[in-house]
Amino acid sequence: MRIGVIGGSGVYAMDGLQDVREEQVSTPFGDPSDAIILGRLGEAELAFLPRHGRGHKRNPSEVNYRANIFALKTLGVEWIISVSAVGSLKAEIVPGHIVVIDQFIDKTVHRKSTFFEDGVVAHVAFGDPVCPTLRGYLLAACREAGATTHDGGTYVCMEGPAFSSKAESNLHRSWGASVIGMTNMPEAKLAREAEISYATLAMATDYDCWHPDHDHVTVDQVVAVLMKNASLAREVVAAAVPRILAHGGPAPMSNALANAVLTQAGCVPESARRRLAPILGKYLPV
Repeated sequence: MRIGVIGGSGVYAMDGLQDVREEQVSTPFGDPSDAIILGRLGEAELAFLPRHGRGHKRNPSEVNYRANIFALKTLGVEWIISVSAVGSLKAEIVPGHIVVIDQFIDKTVHRKSTFFEDGVVAHVAFGDPVCPTLRGYLLAACREAGATTHDGGTYVCMEGPAFSSKAESNLHRSWGASVIGMTNMPEAKLAREAEISYATLAMATDYDCWHPDHDHVTVDQVVAVLMKNASLAREVVAAAVPRILAHGGPAPMSNALANAVLTQAGCVPESARRRLAPILGKYLPV
């Protein structure tokens, strides 16, 4: 079993890995954000990918989400833990807290959000966008690590890279959303299309700009909390890995495409079959 970890802002490496090596993966959708770091953590093999590249070189809209997910799929990843820095939209979600989210609102507009184009169409179910099984493992791991944890919540994904205006922040609060970030969409959608079980550790760094006592988000403030969160995130991942290993059978989302491909098999071009072979191969052999 291979478990993927996508590190967000502040999480550019994974401590405690043994037999570490790097894998450069090219995909039909371009190059991923960085080389993928492979290594063992206990009995599991982890595939770690820094979402923004080491040194934080790519803004949220420049991240090649399709290449990232496709590369992890190519390496046999069945589970992805997404570690993401977010702004809090609720007073009770204090900077330093973790939200194990269960819903998304996608406000991005400039990103490629599907693998299915150029001759093949699929519509995956996405009503429950986070794998509930993996979410449960992360909740238990957060508690084991001693993190102040919020069970469930909605993540608004904005385009960025600028932070929200106060009007936007208050609008998002009026929707009942819990946190706001810039990276988990279309990442979660693509993971579902790739039949990978995906869940998010949303690490609160600030109060966005709605809070009267915290009305300006600065990079310095965010970075200070990021450093504390990064260590906690690594502890949570380490606590989650044995739970994932103990899971019996395939990952829960391993058949997400079973009834999703709309294009008739005889109409799918050979080029599309080859391009998507790691994802579609068991349904439409090359």
